[in-house]
Amino acid sequence: MSKILLSNQFIRNNCKLALNEDLYPSGDITTSLIKKNANKKAKLIANQNGIIGGLKFVIQTFKLIDNKIKIKIKKKEGSKIKKGDLIATIEGNIKNILIGERVALNFLSHISGISTKTNQFVKKVKKKCKICCTRKTIPNLRVIQKYAVKLGGGINHRFNLSDEYLIKDNHLRGNHGIIQIVKNAIKNKKNKKITVEIDNYNQLKQIIGLKFDRLLLDNMSPKVLKKCVKISKKYYETEASGGVTLKNVKKIANTGVDRISVGEITHSVNALDIKLEI
Repeated sequence: MSKILLSNQFIRNNCKLALNEDLYPSGDITTSLIKKNANKKAKLIANQNGIIGGLKFVIQTFKLIDNKIKIKIKKKEGSKIKKGDLIATIEGNIKNILIGERVALNFLSHISGISTKTNQFVKKVKKKCKICCTRKTIPNLRVIQKYAVKLGGGINHRFNLSDEYLIKDNHLRGNHGIIQIVKNAIKNKKNKKITVEIDNYNQLKQIIGLKFDRLLLDNMSPKVLKKCVKISKKYYETEASGGVTLKNVKKIANTGVDRISVGEITHSVNALDIKLEI
């Protein structure tokens, strides 16, 4: 799988784009009403319990606006925070703090929200299996979202369509039976992993024993899931997907699957509530 890299340059470029989005074309016209360049101290405070992530984005956002702003980070990246915790202090020109406030909070809240939700799933399954994300990410934010998943204790699925073969039901609409398309993947493998998605026991019977890597069991009841895992576990890594929630993830983990993929942790997660107080 492609490596998830969050280099300083990557963070800087994303903060630059975000600031441009917020300030084009006329800058912060409201903050420009403040005539005095007073220095003030601001606090980043958690309004919720969670896992904090994205602190380098906060630092880089304010650096790009004013490198004289002093930031003191009080919490470690990926650590647990409680409601009321002080995350960081930001000291400098009040105008420049206000200009960067929303961009910094957007990165911090979004990354922390994904990390927190992922961690909730991880805690539910304990060490029975792994929680992984999917490609159901916000366009152009995939690297950041998959980074946040790892912060929360999850693992990353394939990053993009070039990473591995994932044969799904829609691929079978191209006039190929499941056996033929799996054989085609095996023939063209070239060190890429092959995952085959099935949604019923009959499909499993057709492909069991073929040399691929992972079996993706989609939208199955725990009873059918358990049956499929029992038969296929000695051949393949197993993964469950479809309709996974915090309410049912423990039951799914109890079927013996190696991992569970959850679209919710990236495509519809709530931002963690964090505020900046001056």
